[in-house]
Order: sequence, then structure tokens, then C-alpha cells
Amino acid sequence: MDLYRIIHELHVEREKLDHAIAFLEELQRTESAAAKEKRRGRKAMNASARKQVSERMKKYWAERRASASQ
Repeated sequence: MDLYRIIHELHVEREKLDHAIAFLEELQRTESAAAKEKRRGRKAMNASARKQVSERMKKYWAERRASASQ
């Protein structure tokens, strides 16, 4: 058994594993960064949509107040 050759092969294998691990970690970082960039939540409304929602909610709350006072 040539111990020098075995040690050398193990070092080469470790370098391959280190490169693979570094690549996967970088891939994970870029995916998590991309996930953070995605916009979540409500969509932006234009002025007419905001006005429609405002009118609808004013009507809704007026009906609630009217029914609560009866």
C-alpha cells in the first residue's frame, strides 16, 4: 500500500467536496436572495380602484352603523 498515493487521493477528493459544497452554498444564497426580492403582499391599486374601494367601504360601514343603531 502506497500511503502517499492514498493521502494524495484523499486530498484531491476533499478538494472536490469543498468545491461542491461551496457551489451548493452559493446556489442557496442566490436562491434565498432571489426569494427575498420577490414582492409579496397586496398589489398596487390605481386611483380609480382606490376610489371604488373607498366608496364601497363607506357604504359598508354606513350600513353597519345603521343596523347597529336599530
